[in-house]
Amino acid sequence: MMDMAAQSGDSFDDARRVRRNRFLMGLARGIAGALLFALPMLMTMEMWFLGFYMGRDRLLLLMLLNIPLLVVLAHRIGFERTVSWREAARDATVAYGIGIVSSALILTVFGLLKGDMPGTEIIGKIALQSVPASIGAMLGRSQLAGDADDDEDEEEPDETQTTYFGELFLMAVGALILSLNVAPTEEMIVIAYKMTHWHALALVILSIALMHGFVYAVSFEGGHELSPDTPWWHAFVRFTLPGFVIALSISLYTLWSFERIDDTSAANVLLSVIVLAFPASLGAAAARLIL
Repeated sequence: MMDMAAQSGDSFDDARRVRRNRFLMGLARGIAGALLFALPMLMTMEMWFLGFYMGRDRLLLLMLLNIPLLVVLAHRIGFERTVSWREAARDATVAYGIGIVSSALILTVFGLLKGDMPGTEIIGKIALQSVPASIGAMLGRSQLAGDADDDEDEEEPDETQTTYFGELFLMAVGALILSLNVAPTEEMIVIAYKMTHWHALALVILSIALMHGFVYAVSFEGGHELSPDTPWWHAFVRFTLPGFVIALSISLYTLWSFERIDDTSAANVLLSVIVLAFPASLGAAAARLIL
């Protein structure tokens, strides 16, 4: 009896050790993912200035909306397989912490955070950059996972098979990833200013066409996989059109958050949203590759 108890205790310790090691490996991947996905924004001048003058109500809203996004992502692709929303919330908290620490470190190394700066400016810069960095930290597991982890995951039952609305959520995340990279830049406004309404119509058609091509190429495996016999309009109606609407909505929100469309006419706002929706729609359609 004592030998059986000892063996049981050893097995429990081994399982706990493996679980801890997998979490630490996921944590390392999270740090790498934060740098990989957030570095373009950490090196973007407009993002530095936004951290200083961006409205604090919009910054707070962006940070608050990022929390449930991270929790849902953690439930799918956290630092380790989660079986409850409590564990997902833990992973989301860790990812946000990684985003904050890595943003503060990189901004300091770049000489963008200094001791003589007002506290509100320092906090604003770190808070703004921590949003894409935290998303990158969470995506680090799916993008940087090794073959060994893939084999281990195959041995465990898949409790997070993606539903249709889950696919739409992932498309929103994909749109957000790419739109965050370009929405703060002046180029979005300049391109919209130079475009005519015919250019805008052509860009909408091109965005939808490329997005539909991505949908068929990726096939949304793991959730609602499209069989070869599926008619073209099925994917177009169920994924492409909703995905483009999501891309437009994400584009409008990010432009508003970054104060790129304040005091702008409705026509220019529409043109700016269409311009940003081009990369956002590609990000939405490629979400299954990204995530």
